[in-house]
Amino acid sequence: MPIIKSAKKAARQAVKRTEHNAEIKKAIKLAIKDFKKNPSAEMLAKAQSEIDKAVKKDLIKKNTAARRKAVLHKIAKDAGVKLVAKKEAKAPAKAATTKKAAAKKTQSKATADKK
Repeated sequence: MPIIKSAKKAARQAVKRTEHNAEIKKAIKLAIKDFKKNPSAEMLAKAQSEIDKAVKKDLIKKNTAARRKAVLHKIAKDAGVKLVAKKEAKAPAKAATTKKAAAKKTQSKATADKK
């Protein structure tokens, strides 16, 4: 048992962190289990999200996360789940808004030149 005040606090923090980390790992396992039971694009996204959160919090390493996500993708491919890339869906929308904004700026410059 720690005697020094800072050591007591460190022991309390360690217990809290251990419980928190266990909850996150349990969420990952549950999401993967649900995905394996019922493979769908939504379940895949949820499982990947849980894995990415764990990497962000340094709970698992990047390569471990990549390996687990690759396994999930293989399961999804074998089950015939259609995968939609988020970046591809968002890219055209951004390009369209920037073009409109550029067009408005050129019109305002043209009217400013006339005055």
